[in-house]
Amino acid sequence: MKIHSKIYMALIMLFLYAPIIVMVVFSFNSSNSTGVMVGFSIKWYGELFNSSSILNALKNTIVLALCSSVISVIIGTLAAVGIFMLKRKWLKSSILTVTNIPMMNPDIVTGVSMMLLFVFVGQMLGMREVLGFGTLLIAHITFNLPYVILSVLPKLRQTDPHLSEAAQDLGCTPFKAFFKVVLPTITTGIVTGFIMAFTLSLDDFIISYFTSGPEYQTLPILIFSMTKRRVTPDIYALSSLIFVVILVLLLIMNITQSRAENKSKKLRTKEGY
Repeated sequence: MKIHSKIYMALIMLFLYAPIIVMVVFSFNSSNSTGVMVGFSIKWYGELFNSSSILNALKNTIVLALCSSVISVIIGTLAAVGIFMLKRKWLKSSILTVTNIPMMNPDIVTGVSMMLLFVFVGQMLGMREVLGFGTLLIAHITFNLPYVILSVLPKLRQTDPHLSEAAQDLGCTPFKAFFKVVLPTITTGIVTGFIMAFTLSLDDFIISYFTSGPEYQTLPILIFSMTKRRVTPDIYALSSLIFVVILVLLLIMNITQSRAENKSKKLRTKEGY
């Protein structure tokens, strides 16, 4: 059974990552062929970084991802603390259910509904150009918030509730006790939520497609417009770089979570003794 399970897992990994490996290999193709590997070259990466449209879209994507991630972490952390402190279970479960709707809702439904909302509000305010960076930022914060809340809430549940009370008994205000005692214990959850929000914002296409204007273009939208023409290896190079960046972020997130779990296990072991 162990051999069969290993073969099964190997086939799944091959099925998932073989297309990505082929894409990365062909990004180093010396010719513009997307089907025949002629030789090894990095010229497509050079052309990629010499393209003003790609660099501008990259700047827009990073700025949008950073802004939406920071705002989502601030609002999501405060929301997680508020949900955690609720005493009524039915109210807490109701708020969590409403919070999880953006995760369960199909992206195309979220994108179309938010576009209609922005256009409707823009017409009420008499605005000609409605869609742009502002609407993109609001949309990205909306679908990032549930992931931040779900990353911070488990850390709050693991925190000893008496720590904050002890800090207040020693003279701290509730506000100061939160930043001195509670916040350091949930830092790993906040970092995980930030990385997850940044990754989702960096990778989003469907919602961004419906909520962006003609003057503000992100990388996923630019790649989609490039694929309408003949696919060239510079798109492979761009996709390979995006894959590497997301892979590094996910590795950082997993390492942070594993270290936090190891610390909590050591603390539990010490308390047990």
